[in-house]
Amino acid sequence: MAVTFFDFGYADRFLQTESSNMLTLHSTAEWNAHFNALKETNKLMVIEFTASWCGPCKLMDPVVREFAAKYTDVEFIKVDVEELLELSQAFQVQQLPTFMLIKRGKVADKSVGIKKEELKKKIEEHRK
Repeated sequence: MAVTFFDFGYADRFLQTESSNMLTLHSTAEWNAHFNALKETNKLMVIEFTASWCGPCKLMDPVVREFAAKYTDVEFIKVDVEELLELSQAFQVQQLPTFMLIKRGKVADKSVGIKKEELKKKIEEHRK
């Protein structure tokens, strides 16, 4: 899947959540800065596409926090589809929650819905 991102030449501060490998991004500039910094590494990024009104997303919040604590070598990124609509469209997000697993700048896998075991299996498979 070819996804094009725009770099506007500035980066706002990232909102750091309770885990150092868990970020919430609020702007395209934040996404571009973070994506560009990690795309050349072998580090797995798990992007959680969510929305404040999404009940299933709220059910997955503790699961994602648990995974972030367990898989400290993985970067977890939370994106609100209403704040970053362009990014959500670029990844063709049609259902929430959607988890995109990115490695070396490319989509390695994805998981859609409340599927804790499926997401765990995919993280373990791609973090190596």
